[in-house]
Amino acid sequence: MRVCSSVSSDAGVLILAGATASGKTKLAIELAREFDAEIVGADSRQIYRGMPVGTAAPTAEQLAAVAHHLIGFLDPREVYSAARYARDAMAVLDDIRARGKRAIVVGGTGFYVRALLGGVTLAPQHDERVRDRLAREAVVHPPEFLYQWLRGRDPVRSEAIERNDTYRVLRALEVSMTGRTRQEQAARTLRTEGRPSLLVFLDVPLGQVDARIAQRTGEMLDADLLGEAERVGSVAVAGSAVGYPQAIAHLRGWSTHTELRSSLERATRRYARRQRTWFRSEPAALWLGPESVRTAVREKLGWSAKRE
Repeated sequence: MRVCSSVSSDAGVLILAGATASGKTKLAIELAREFDAEIVGADSRQIYRGMPVGTAAPTAEQLAAVAHHLIGFLDPREVYSAARYARDAMAVLDDIRARGKRAIVVGGTGFYVRALLGGVTLAPQHDERVRDRLAREAVVHPPEFLYQWLRGRDPVRSEAIERNDTYRVLRALEVSMTGRTRQEQAARTLRTEGRPSLLVFLDVPLGQVDARIAQRTGEMLDADLLGEAERVGSVAVAGSAVGYPQAIAHLRGWSTHTELRSSLERATRRYARRQRTWFRSEPAALWLGPESVRTAVREKLGWSAKRE
């Protein structure tokens, strides 16, 4: 984390991370309204269109309350990367700053946040031979084999990926097999631009998170998660997001409604714990309760109340 008291308070960027169902969206909107800021998404599934239910994307009312960026702008079949996210996010941050606004980056995708901060070597242009090989391996071997292969090559990155998320497992394998032997790409990040930032992980007790996950699961099912999953389909890149494989399995008759709800809650709880594990490894992250974030923003970024 690089925070300098001598810089303009408009130069700093607040990054509000946290586990799923920790209340990031609600708090971010409150902070944005208080400090005259706009929100930049950092969620690897909320970037896709037509998936608001399963990804718990901001509602229409929330999107109207505060300007949001990098939310729902990609087709679910489109491949996206952390390198592309860092580039897109920096462009958005430049635009927000040019308009005299502050920026709050919000999300739970640790690799996106790390890429934006400049704390990771971004993968270069893909190697077609490696990609072809991995595609063949995915046909021959089950997801568990591919995941264990990744764990052997890059245990840290594997902790942030769902075992059955074959697309992301293959992408991580590709990076591990090609990225370490090449020069780091000349990418603009908060670090390269010298922009101060404050990374906060929203620290909410796991018991509260689990209770919210249970409540959210019921709300998602009531909001037609099954219909959304059917429209997205299992072959789409975004279809591997937590919740969609479970929904597709139910639609195929592989689980009862009770089993579906149980599997959704279980998968989401596992995901929340992986997110916490990931951000534990971020030395710059401040773990704060929701009630402490405002004070940290004022003290460490120098933000004052909304300007008229």
